[in-house]
Amino acid sequence: MNLQKTEKTCLFIDGSSLYSTSRSLGFDVDYKKLLDFFAAKTHIIRAYYYAAILDTEDYSPLKPLTDWLSYNGYFLVTKPAREFTDSTGKRRVKGNMDIEIAVDMLEMAPHIDHAILFSGDSDFRRVVEAVQRQGTRVSVVSSMRSTPPLIGDDLRRQADQFLELSALAGNFTRRQTENPRPVRTNAPPVRHPADQMSEPDEDDPLS
Repeated sequence: MNLQKTEKTCLFIDGSSLYSTSRSLGFDVDYKKLLDFFAAKTHIIRAYYYAAILDTEDYSPLKPLTDWLSYNGYFLVTKPAREFTDSTGKRRVKGNMDIEIAVDMLEMAPHIDHAILFSGDSDFRRVVEAVQRQGTRVSVVSSMRSTPPLIGDDLRRQADQFLELSALAGNFTRRQTENPRPVRTNAPPVRHPADQMSEPDEDDPLS
């Protein structure tokens, strides 16, 4: 892992992506330890956390997390999620934060040396390329060891550095999940699940 203490670095965390990836690998993230881990290895300018939140009168399971993050070193970016019913009658929630992440990465690129993106979505390949053209190094944190792999091949190839989340997990694990999903160590990369039609994770608060 190539992290330099002298580099001005920003973290860009797609909250839904990191949640689903860590759950696939069988652990929960301790966000204080995560920030401390990277701050010990590089000069963190800002740590962005992105979350789409369902705007209802009901209690949101994300609220304790987002409240804690906003008071403990993270720059929180949220927007309302949209609830709808699909053609089968199943309740769905749509809350894509790709545009918000892309805009912030492009705006911060002239002011930093290194951008660390927590997402495996191949749609970010073009914005990563644009950020690199401004002289900013880009690392991507996701996993090829989950089932299915959660890093798109195009994004992994474009990034200056791919960081396997399962290899870093011991530095910021909160607890092991009771029923981790199967892990494959030699699986080919595929397109990010967010770009595929699939059933939502019942444990994901945004599903």
